[in-house]
Amino acid sequence: MNYNSFHKLLKNKYALSTVVTTLIILVISVLLASVVTYFAINVVSTRVQEESLSLTSTHIWLNPAASPGQPDYSIASVMVINTGGRDVVINKVAVRGQDCAWASSQQFICYSVTNQPVATDMYFQPTMASGTYPATQSFKLNPGAGGSDYTFQYATTDLVLQSGYTMLIYVVNPDSITINDIGLTVSVTLYTAQAMYYREANVQVYISGGSSS
Repeated sequence: MNYNSFHKLLKNKYALSTVVTTLIILVISVLLASVVTYFAINVVSTRVQEESLSLTSTHIWLNPAASPGQPDYSIASVMVINTGGRDVVINKVAVRGQDCAWASSQQFICYSVTNQPVATDMYFQPTMASGTYPATQSFKLNPGAGGSDYTFQYATTDLVLQSGYTMLIYVVNPDSITINDIGLTVSVTLYTAQAMYYREANVQVYISGGSSS
């Protein structure tokens, strides 16, 4: 095939018109933009609704003047703030890796939920009552200062914390905390269906009169 024949063959081939080519480019651009927009919206909406808990005021106290098993012998505290976009169910609390009983004769968990800012730290509660009666008990977070009373209920099952709310938790007589642990670092862990939240605190000694070190 010589050059002239090849040139004629090329002229006989039909290409897409400019209008059709432009339409194809526009359609592809719109489709790509739609996919990117959908992905961005999906990512943003998912992140807004993700679970997020903030743990503060983590303490563990031991009262040498009390006897093991008494409600004022050893107490752990943690303040949980639900900063995520969904309600959360706390299905387990552990201290030093040991699961804490919701309620028993000597070990129990009591909690209070509020949607108001908590302006104070959590302190040892020397007037903590047993885990059976009364059904609720009230005390100030800092017994030696003023402030509002918080009503605490005894936990009997999983704890529900609404989005934007704060839960104050006291764990009474957690397993494996003895007088020999004073000064050591101990972990406090909260478990949900989606994650586990871990904090550490030094075991403090409580001195009768409302102070701790």
